[in-house]
Amino acid sequence: MFYETLANKHGLPHDPFLACVAPRPIGWVSTVGRDGKVNLSPYSFYNAVAHRPPRIFFSGVGMHADGGIKDSVRNAEQVGEFVLNIATWDLREQMNYTSAHFDRGVNEAEMADLELEPSTLVKPPRVKASPIHLECTYLTTLRVPTIDPAADNSIVFGTVVGVHIDDRVLTNGRIDVTKVKPIGRMGYMDYCVIDKVFTMSRPTVGAKPTFNTNMELYTGFERK
Repeated sequence: MFYETLANKHGLPHDPFLACVAPRPIGWVSTVGRDGKVNLSPYSFYNAVAHRPPRIFFSGVGMHADGGIKDSVRNAEQVGEFVLNIATWDLREQMNYTSAHFDRGVNEAEMADLELEPSTLVKPPRVKASPIHLECTYLTTLRVPTIDPAADNSIVFGTVVGVHIDDRVLTNGRIDVTKVKPIGRMGYMDYCVIDKVFTMSRPTVGAKPTFNTNMELYTGFERK
């Protein structure tokens, strides 16, 4: 099938676009406002964009239910700091609950019975139960035009200045993703969890290898 996105006449019961770009990591963003109130919200438009120095982004698509830009975007811009907490399988229900349209000023962490703890270098606190936290300073915002003039599409970039890693998710000096069990957003209301990985080394230019199309052949490369 083929459809043009502007017309969006795909003939399917649900828009398939986000299911085509999946899985997407979830940026669980904690911020504080100028008034010191904490906000915690998940964003599935989130990823790393640079390494030295490490930089990430999250994208606040749409508007706050009370009007105006979303709290995470506003707080990051005004206070200049935010924290990315890794959303995991064990925290999936709390993460989902913090996506609800709470009134401005409501502490979503408290509503979700999540304990927070102080960060080391930035003002926003961290979700204690999350095994990995990225403390970030605000870098810039890119506002992307939308076809809805009343909507907002703010892409917030930050520099990672500090990283917290729970020692329990380390195996032989590496982060063991099967211990972290991060979750990702798929299309529709679907999610996934990473509990299995396989390793492939980057190839060198030379003789062309024989490509395996049967993924079952990769079982021998799984990290134990």
